[in-house]
Amino acid sequence: MLSILAPMGHIFMNAYLLLIIFIIVFFYLLELVTELLNLSRINNDIPSEFASYYDAEKYQKSQAYLKATTQFSIVQSTVSLVITLLFIFLGGFNTLDLWVRSFSFAPLITGLFYMGTLGFCLQFFTIPFSYYSTFVIEERFGFNKSTKALFFIDIFKTTVLSVVILAPILGFVLWFFERFDSSAWLVVWAGLTGFQLLLAYIAPTFIMPFFNKFEPLKDKELEAKVMAYAQKENFSLKGLYQMDGSKRSSKSNAFFTGFGANKRIVLFDTLIEKHSHEELLVILAHEMGHYKKKHIQQAIILSILTSGLMLYVLSLFLNSEPLFEAFSMEHVSVYASLIFFGLLFAPVEFVLSLVMHVLSRKNEFEADAYAIKTTGLTDAFITALKKLSVDNLSNLTPHRLKVFLEYSHPPILDRIKAIRLLQ
Repeated sequence: MLSILAPMGHIFMNAYLLLIIFIIVFFYLLELVTELLNLSRINNDIPSEFASYYDAEKYQKSQAYLKATTQFSIVQSTVSLVITLLFIFLGGFNTLDLWVRSFSFAPLITGLFYMGTLGFCLQFFTIPFSYYSTFVIEERFGFNKSTKALFFIDIFKTTVLSVVILAPILGFVLWFFERFDSSAWLVVWAGLTGFQLLLAYIAPTFIMPFFNKFEPLKDKELEAKVMAYAQKENFSLKGLYQMDGSKRSSKSNAFFTGFGANKRIVLFDTLIEKHSHEELLVILAHEMGHYKKKHIQQAIILSILTSGLMLYVLSLFLNSEPLFEAFSMEHVSVYASLIFFGLLFAPVEFVLSLVMHVLSRKNEFEADAYAIKTTGLTDAFITALKKLSVDNLSNLTPHRLKVFLEYSHPPILDRIKAIRLLQ
């Protein structure tokens, strides 16, 4: 028993460890308070804007869905907190490091093995929660269309892609930081930027089809209307596709992907089934608006700048002995530095995410305005947004703290209000 508790007395003497524990617990409590406040907004009073779209029974179902998903999220976060703290207190990082080093691999392979093992353990931890969410909660509320076989096939595919894509990237990062001085972050930043742009370019044609079937839009009348609109707006489009989202969920969506000559717009088959041509056209106009307003380019630039900041700060903490002492590590390494730095960087990442969410919500309003201005389909857009909200059992009245911290899109009632002001 004493040998198990031995690391605990040591780590509490380290300021880095105290700071990291504080960060982990603070963000857990912040999330908990936010979710509880959001739950407090649950009631059976249908907003007047949705009076003709919800009956009492279906609205109660949406509130029950919000309650179930929120409570489940709290349970998952709590379990994650306990496991994380136990792993730290019991010297888990050092135990894993000693085990990986016992194989006597080359330093680069040892680093990849260490990070890969941590990633595998994290995925193994999330599988039961994902399974319960899919086959219990989503099933109970009529959303799940996935099979158990497809669920585990997706996990396998995700694992394969992680190895194929992330391993070379991590290997690149580790190799440069291990062999060069603190200025290596500039080379790594340039390399990661190239990887990021390449992945964004090839994702629509090589990565996304690994999980879903993409095919040209079957409704040729709708396609003609969209292409005519795109031509009018001088928007070059590689293609208009529909995706078999219905094989996993009955929820609907549409999204813009790719850039340059490879940009395309994708509609879920569930979206096509439930909306008129006018509604679909204005939804697509909204997605095109993001590109025309340069929101896509803006997001890419901000992502690149954020990664540059992260790598620079990482270079300051690389191989910091006090940081390794915090976790009772017997050996200093670049790969463990990446893990520990990720924990320290969380507050900065949090602040950056708040800025990104504020910007994203502003961009959504701008894309809405673009869609209305270029199509004139105000009523169709409002109808489409309402249908999407009802079909997906979206929360119509989220707490403002929840919106501020986590929402990339404005609440639906705020969007509708802003659209009506454009008339």
